[in-house]
Amino acid sequence: MKPTLGDKIFYVINYIALSIISLTCLFPIVHMAALSLSDSHSIMSGHVSIWPKGWTIEAYITLFQGTQILGAFKNSVIITVVGVGLSMLFTIMAAYPLSRKYFYARKTFTLLMVFTMLFGAGMIPSYLVVKSLGLVDTYFAIWFPGLISTYNMLVMKSFFENLPEELEEAARIDGCGEIRLLINIILPLSVPMIATLSLFYGVGYWNMFMNVLIYINETDKYNLSVLVQQMVQSQSVMQELNEVMSEDIQNITPESVKAAGVMVMVIPMLLVYPFLQKYFVKGVLIGSIKG
Repeated sequence: MKPTLGDKIFYVINYIALSIISLTCLFPIVHMAALSLSDSHSIMSGHVSIWPKGWTIEAYITLFQGTQILGAFKNSVIITVVGVGLSMLFTIMAAYPLSRKYFYARKTFTLLMVFTMLFGAGMIPSYLVVKSLGLVDTYFAIWFPGLISTYNMLVMKSFFENLPEELEEAARIDGCGEIRLLINIILPLSVPMIATLSLFYGVGYWNMFMNVLIYINETDKYNLSVLVQQMVQSQSVMQELNEVMSEDIQNITPESVKAAGVMVMVIPMLLVYPFLQKYFVKGVLIGSIKG
């Protein structure tokens, strides 16, 4: 059907609004990248906007040599990889039985889980529980409290419910039990949803900040988010960098090192997303539709 004049105006307004929103999201990242790759003279004179001036990678060299960024990067990878694996495992284990119509009390358990979306225990009770379990200063204190996202579990449950029942019936005729049905039939058909939820969990764990501050005391266990935040606000970290800079490198500023730290934290997620993008829209849409 040929679009009307009203449709064209609507599309133009949408394109303009989306373009403005996209630029608003992209500008801070592009500006940080430009700062991290510019020399000190261009940064101090305020000439750096969205394009690097006086190209140099000395900010990244100083960042890796003068800070604990590599250790924090390794901690972030451990937190993210293990956290995503555990969260996906338990999300699937929760969503699958709740998606089966013959599961006893499935509505009761679903309501109990939805209840946690509306009412939480709060920070102090959660900390006391984690402390009583002896998990403080371990990564289990980060993984266990948010092991299952109720929203993600409901999306996964809806996805399972929309799979054809004929597949399940055929598998049962061939002698499949619940475990083989889940592993050999359900999960291979759920790759888009698994990839999408893994991305959700991965971004959450990679950017985790508050839980690390609350539950982790040893500084060598901090992840990138906490280390970069300390670099931005703590004068002691920047004083250590200044000592390195005064002896070896004169062509960078603290601002360029801070920007390099931000980019080191952002780039891994930007690299992962294109590989999962093809599953992203399909997984979210199918999982959100109640058939």
